[in-house]
Formats: sequence, C-alpha cells, structure tokens
Amino acid sequence: MRVDLPPPSPDELAHSERVAALIRGEIDAAGGALDFARYMELALYAPGLGYYSAGAAKFGAAGDFVTAPELGFVFARCLARALAPVLRETHGDILELGPGSGALAAELLVELERLDALPQRYRLLERSADLRQRQQMRILQHSPHLESRCEWLDAPPAQAWRGALIANEVIDALPVRLFALHNGDVFERRVGIDDDWQFVWSECRADESLRAAVAKIIPDATSLLQPYSSEICTMLAPWFAEITRQMQNGTALFIDYGYAQAEYYSPQRAHGTLRCHYRHRAHANPLILPGLQDITAHVDFDALIKAGGARGFKTVAFETQAQFLVQHGLDEVFADAYANAADETARYALAQQVKRLTLPGQMGDAFRVSALRR
Repeated sequence: MRVDLPPPSPDELAHSERVAALIRGEIDAAGGALDFARYMELALYAPGLGYYSAGAAKFGAAGDFVTAPELGFVFARCLARALAPVLRETHGDILELGPGSGALAAELLVELERLDALPQRYRLLERSADLRQRQQMRILQHSPHLESRCEWLDAPPAQAWRGALIANEVIDALPVRLFALHNGDVFERRVGIDDDWQFVWSECRADESLRAAVAKIIPDATSLLQPYSSEICTMLAPWFAEITRQMQNGTALFIDYGYAQAEYYSPQRAHGTLRCHYRHRAHANPLILPGLQDITAHVDFDALIKAGGARGFKTVAFETQAQFLVQHGLDEVFADAYANAADETARYALAQQVKRLTLPGQMGDAFRVSALRR
C-alpha cells in the first residue's frame, strides 16, 4: 500500500526503527505474527518509544492533527456550561483522560471559574512525562492562579470520587483487533514480517474470543458482501470499568468520531475505519512509520453505552457535536466573543472556528457526544 507523505527526518527515522525493532521482537516471540491490538499498543504506547510516549509535537499546526480544543476557546466554553450543573451538584472533581496539550484543561478552568463552578480538583490522567510537562506549562501560562487545583495521575483514582469525567478523542486510540469475513467465516488480520524486514498483513482463522465478539455485532456473517473487513475494540468494556470503578456520582462525557453499531458495521464500510495521521495527512496504512504516526479507529458508541449500562450508568445524551454545542450555549459564547473581538481578523477566525466545530462534513456531524450518568 503506497502512501505519499512528507519524509521524516533522519532522527525520526532512527526513532521509528527502534520502535520497529521492539515490535519485530514481539512478532518473533509470538511465532511470526502478532495480534494487531498488540502492534497498535506498542506503536502508540511503548514506554519512551510509542507515539504518545515519546517527546514530539502531536497536536495543533506543528503536529499531526488538530483536536477541537486546539482550534480555540469555543469548544471548552460550551463544555464548561455542560459540566457546571454537575459540579455544582456534586461539589466534586474533574477527571480528564488523555489531556493532550493541556489546551482543554487550561480553558475549562478559566471558564468554570467565571461560571462559579470550579471543581475541587482538576485531575489529569496522563502517563507520558513529556505530555505532562507540556500540560503543566500550558496551564501555568493560561491560568497560573488555578494550577494548584491540578493533579496529575498515572492511573484512575484509587479512592471514591464524584464529579465529571471527560474523554475527548481518547477511545479512538484504544487498541483494536482486526477481522475479515470470507465466505461466511471469520478470520483475524495480524501483523507479520516479510523478507525485507517490513511489516505486512497476515491472516488466520479467528480464535473463539474474536469469533464471539464478532458474532455479537454481526450475528449473520453472510449478511454482508464479502470480502469484508473491520475492527472491534474488545478492551472497551474492561477499560470503561477501570476508569469509572471509583466514580460514585456524576457524569462521564465521551467526545469522539464514531457511529452507532448499525452504521459502523454496514455494507458501506467494507474496509473498516482504521486511520492514521501524520503531519495533517490521513491515510489507511498503520504498518509504516511506527512510533511516528497516530493510529485510530472510529468508536462504536452502542458498545460504549452498553459498557456504561453494565457499570450502572444511564445514557442521558447521544448526539452530534454540533447539537451538543448548540444545546450548551454556543450562541451565547459566540456572541460574547464576537462583541469583544479585537478586530475583523479576530472575528473572522472566530467564525471559522465555529464552522469547523459544527458544520456537516467537518467536526459537526463526524464527532458524537455520549453523556452517561451514574
């Protein structure tokens, strides 16, 4: 699969080769082919080497992709209006998963202070030392007087807590298993190595655990035109259980690109949703540039809601990002910012930010918001 991308620097290529060597070692130990979920985990999270663990810019214009908080303050100010009632009711904390550059935390703290709804603590679950440092600097620059409320965690809270949990573009980076349907049978797509030491696809008949997982989402494997391939996040339910284990009372907000299950596993998506991002180019080959590119898959929101129900969470909203922002003060946020903008250039930038967040074909309908309440 040929992909035309900007060439990495010699240092980047050397780093990618270290990641590749680690993965090749695991492939050898596994007998010549590795579960894609494990490949994805190593490429993204291997300590000191993986895409999210090593020290390189990931977010914004200088990185590989742009998240909603990186576009500006509008997203965070609307999100603050969604969180304020929960925080006033529970007098609790915020737990943000995968805080990225810290842009969301910095802006949320300021807006929640203005709304008189500050959390007791703003807890950032971040394992990367490099990203922690970037987050701390962002908050100190933007809201230094609120930095003392921030607490960085290596794992979900071990003690009972209440308040709000935020996961913005987190689930899409959870490792997934890949499957293929041929003549009504289920196969697993794995990663092997060719004679030139390059990563290649390898297929074998799926094991019982993958067959059972596929049967739950596609009860009749002959109902789809074949060959058909897609992915499934088998770790979603245990991951959800772990991050919410000690959350006694509050709301969990998940914002990500994804679909309801019927949309996800439809004939129109016969090649799945696996996507990679490198220097603002999107492509579908995760076997190149390990450690240098993001690897994602769309979220199955029905599976997320089911995982929440099993842990005692009630779904209170499932909507597009555009609907969510409109319902939580977008008009007010825009009008206030527009009236106080420094000049026409700032007003134009504000309008472009809102368009990117809300328009169909942009983030407006590609991203969904699921709000779950315990």
